[in-house]
Amino acid sequence: MTQIIGVGAEAVLTKKDDNTVQKTRVVKNYRHPELDLKLRKSRTRREAKVFERLSKTEIPAPKLLASNDSNMTINMSFINGQPLQSVFSQNPQGFARQIGRIIAQLHSQDIIHGDLTTSNMISTDNGLYVIDFGLSFFSQKPEDKATDIHVLFQGLRALHKEDCATVLLEAYKQNYAYAQPVLERLEKVEQRGRNKKVNNLMGP
Repeated sequence: MTQIIGVGAEAVLTKKDDNTVQKTRVVKNYRHPELDLKLRKSRTRREAKVFERLSKTEIPAPKLLASNDSNMTINMSFINGQPLQSVFSQNPQGFARQIGRIIAQLHSQDIIHGDLTTSNMISTDNGLYVIDFGLSFFSQKPEDKATDIHVLFQGLRALHKEDCATVLLEAYKQNYAYAQPVLERLEKVEQRGRNKKVNNLMGP
């Protein structure tokens, strides 16, 4: 029996009888039909290409089993575990190191996840897995990689009391040979975020 295990802004996740997961990008009625079809096809193809590159690495992520941009589906392996968000507080420093290592692995392959959060990581008996590559893309730009980390930091600050940024970034540097330009750019991205927050508080 199939079971819906997730409903996101763009897609529905269904666990199938063979212990695999099918991701289906659903129609968005607020978009023009032609634009909606184009977007769903292009995003399905792009996500499949990211999975194809992931399959050639040791990055802990679901394995691509099949993709079909005609019916907007991607089939992948099921990762059995708990959302990191629910267990992060049990070992913040340890999880931060694992996250930093995984991001380094992704960026070494020029993969930008696009939505790095603790809810898009699964804690298993074999360590952390990163999931949901629906917003992912390829880029060599330090700006894009810095923004990837910045998005994660925003979530960590909002949901978890303990600041693990130092531990995470140290693991990132240790595992990514070209980390320095990204970290230099990250300082500027973080500063822009702080300035924007202050401006919003001050109002017009």
